[in-house]
Amino acid sequence: MAKLRVGLIYGGRSGEHEVSILSANSVISAINRQKYEVVPIGITKEGKWLVGQSPAPLVESKELTVRLLGSDAGGEEISLMSKTKSGEILSGLRDKIDVIFPVMHGPFGEDGTIQGLLELAELPYVGGGVLASAVGMDKALMKAVFKQAGLPVGDYQVYLRKEWRDNPTLVLTEIERGLGYPCFIKPANLGSSVGISKAHDRMELKKALDLAALYDRKLVIEKLLTGREIECGVLGNDEPLASVPGEIIPCTEFYDYDAKYILNDSQLTIPAPLDAALAQKVQELALRSFKAVDCAGLARVDFFVDIDKNEIYVNEINTMPGFTKISMYPKMWEATGVSYSDLIDRLLQLALERFEDKKQNKIS
Repeated sequence: MAKLRVGLIYGGRSGEHEVSILSANSVISAINRQKYEVVPIGITKEGKWLVGQSPAPLVESKELTVRLLGSDAGGEEISLMSKTKSGEILSGLRDKIDVIFPVMHGPFGEDGTIQGLLELAELPYVGGGVLASAVGMDKALMKAVFKQAGLPVGDYQVYLRKEWRDNPTLVLTEIERGLGYPCFIKPANLGSSVGISKAHDRMELKKALDLAALYDRKLVIEKLLTGREIECGVLGNDEPLASVPGEIIPCTEFYDYDAKYILNDSQLTIPAPLDAALAQKVQELALRSFKAVDCAGLARVDFFVDIDKNEIYVNEINTMPGFTKISMYPKMWEATGVSYSDLIDRLLQLALERFEDKKQNKIS
């Protein structure tokens, strides 16, 4: 039987460029080579596409410095094309690629943009569609959708960058009255905890809003939620399944970028030490969150669980979570009985299944 050709897209124009390279390198190392042939497709931070360029981490330093090694296609010359030729590249690959795995995190990858491009190119791809990806990336819209679906969401406020810069005193006062301290400040459209801060007073709040405003025009401020940080993986399309929950005990004050990718002192406990009823409730809420944004393929849903108050809050959904072998999503599924290699296989099959299902849609 002929191998399926998988176009592995990674990198991209986001603050999570390096994380994407690490995820892609893990996928290439673990994918079943008896079943799949990989065609790596890198995207530089400047938006240039590199077909046939294999990802590999060089050093996991403070900045997660990485380099790209030579071609994975037997030494063939790498095709370097400008960002304006992305549609041309995908059009040319349509007859050569069976399915795309866009292992991209953050803006220009996990936010519906690459998904829209793949839809136009009529290529099947792993993960949620345009809508789910866009809503999942925008924390303000995501929380609004979750609230509409009756999911438990903590108190939050949303401001535009222009509102903050034009009237900082009013914004600060409204946040202090509505949410108090400490509170979390986040760019609405980013992941991997990039640009996120915890503010304990007005001075820290001002700095945090300025930092978040560097990354996005929309700023989300969240009331502090106490409790344990629990995560749950979801896998599937119309009938998704939930993994066993996992728990994170950050080595820093909160689970920021350094705690996730730089330092090695955060504790990951899988399965999370929860009683059966509570673990089941987390899984149910994870599935409801997945369906609320009409997700597909995979997602990781993050929670705050306060056992003393018997409260569970949905924090966010990640439609393309970190995908290295040591990332929470693959590890939770491994604890559920799905190996890393099998997980990749299932995701590719789910992508093809969803593509075939969409062919039933009447276009005209």
